Amino acid sequence: MINHKKIQQRFDGFLKTPNLWKENAVFGLEQLNLDDKQIRIDIDINEKQRLGKYVEDLVFYQLEQTKGVEILAKNIQIQKEKLTLGELDCLFKINGKPIHLEIVYKFYLIDESLGSTEIEQCIGPNRKDSLVQKLNKLREKQLPLLYSSECQNFLSEFNLRPNDFDQRVLFKAQLLLPYQHENILLNSLNPDCIVGLYLRKHDLENFKDCKFYMPTKKDWLINPHENVSWKNYQNSIEKFQEYLEQNYAPLILIKQLNGEILKCFLIWW
Repeated sequence: MINHKKIQQRFDGFLKTPNLWKENAVFGLEQLNLDDKQIRIDIDINEKQRLGKYVEDLVFYQLEQTKGVEILAKNIQIQKEKLTLGELDCLFKINGKPIHLEIVYKFYLIDESLGSTEIEQCIGPNRKDSLVQKLNKLREKQLPLLYSSECQNFLSEFNLRPNDFDQRVLFKAQLLLPYQHENILLNSLNPDCIVGLYLRKHDLENFKDCKFYMPTKKDWLINPHENVSWKNYQNSIEKFQEYLEQNYAPLILIKQLNGEILKCFLIWW
């Protein structure tokens, strides 16, 4: 059972993660703006669920604490006969206005070799997902699901129609830049999302005198702090190598001699 202090740390890190863009600057997708003030969380969250579902529970809790919000339904499976067409993350009202919300929390590395725009250059740490793929899925599949005939049957339970809703995304992300990068300027995306660097195994030799820590995946949400079980280079490198050999990029924290903590992905590609 995870302790509530850990849940609070993750929630605080989530709250402080900025939206990846402002208003509707990317693909015309309108961001939901919620207050990022610290909120005390007092619920248990299923530790076995994947990070994306874990974040959804954090968002639902934040919405429940937001004045004027009435949650209508969460994680709604829309089906046609026995086939699941997709899922609506959340339907709620804020000050009486119905909102359909899709929730995304991502970690992206900026790889300038991938395209000419910053959106094209955002890739997942293991190169299995990209920002472009996720944006297209939102625009072409997840948001249009609200207007399907199968969804209208569900909405009728609330005496609502699809056109009654405004659609929003809550798309938060942490961005990491290449190690020893040239100056990278973001225009469409929010530069406040930049949290660290990504590097390769040989780059670690520049940090041999530093301390290392590898958080669990859900702890990727937590803002770096000193109160963890730091290890030296020799006691860390073998574990890192095990992940790299599996084509898995771990997130690591590096505590430098001056006390500064770097948040980094160690990449295999």
